[in-house]
Amino acid sequence: MTALPGPSRPRTSAGRPPLATPTTALSLRRLNRWQTEGLREELADLYAKSCATEPGWEDRGRRDFLRRLTHDTWRPGFTMLTAQAPRLVGYAFGFPVARDGSWWSGFRGTLPQHVAQLTTSGRVFAISGTVVRPSERYHGLAERLQEHLLADRRALLGVTLVDRTHRAACAGFRSRGWRDIGLLYRPPGPTVLRALVLPLAERTAAGPDDLAYPARIREPQDDQG
Repeated sequence: MTALPGPSRPRTSAGRPPLATPTTALSLRRLNRWQTEGLREELADLYAKSCATEPGWEDRGRRDFLRRLTHDTWRPGFTMLTAQAPRLVGYAFGFPVARDGSWWSGFRGTLPQHVAQLTTSGRVFAISGTVVRPSERYHGLAERLQEHLLADRRALLGVTLVDRTHRAACAGFRSRGWRDIGLLYRPPGPTVLRALVLPLAERTAAGPDDLAYPARIREPQDDQG
């Protein structure tokens, strides 16, 4: 479900893409599970429009997305970050990886020691999905949503899973600092996923302001979820 990275984008003097559409500044908002449920149809519409690749895929993809989203929203610590300008133009969501290591079930070979240790410490956050409107795909929005989501959760390691056949996506993540640590099989489907991690210790030590957007993240309005 992770967004496919696009070609290289314009960078700011600090080395990061500017946080804006070509004409409009973005507003960021953090959602809990209940607020996410309230936006599920709008989220699914953007997913279907952004990811459709062939005739007839949109409805099927939309149903699969809603099923996966519902499953993820009930994971402990689920968080979504949306970007609006003013309409919804993108979002990223995920959850903390359980300390017991069960999320890594199906990993082929031995899990790297530092990954296992950070998992046990509760400092690993899985980005389950990133969706960006096609018109915003070349402005670095997917990357910045992921960075802020990870920094907001005080993670020391980000992780995402990508279908290993999506070579362009895997290459795009690697070009932005994500590291390939191996393959993971998730039944019941036949898909083999590539596990990619993003070390965040240096960024976290530097302070969350290093990842701050010009705009502030709006907090959830209630404490549920």
